[in-house]
Amino acid sequence: MLSEFKTFIMRGNVLDLAVAVIIGGAFTALVKSLTNNLITPIISFFTGGTSDLKNLQLVITKQLTFKYGAFLNDVINFIIIAFVVFMLVKIVNRFFRSNKEEAAVVNPELEILTEIRDLLEAQKKA
Repeated sequence: MLSEFKTFIMRGNVLDLAVAVIIGGAFTALVKSLTNNLITPIISFFTGGTSDLKNLQLVITKQLTFKYGAFLNDVINFIIIAFVVFMLVKIVNRFFRSNKEEAAVVNPELEILTEIRDLLEAQKKA
């Protein structure tokens, strides 16, 4: 059972997924830092000067408070991460598409040899 587990863990897909999760976590922390330390102060300057968007809230009663600032922070984080993932997918797709196009190009020598083979076969039948 231990050797089966080792084989499962050492598969390429599992390792790729583990690396992706680790990098994704680090990237999320980086985006949160960007949002909290650079983007939020700029937005807060235009929304009334609060030092942090998380402090923006709508208090209806003592027990009913809508913290829309924290939601705005999360929306900004999501938009940044979604845009970066979109760009990565676009780059990867372009790379794979160009590789497929290169593979689809037929070697001219091979094309000529194929024609010669077909002509020889036609002569044998005639």
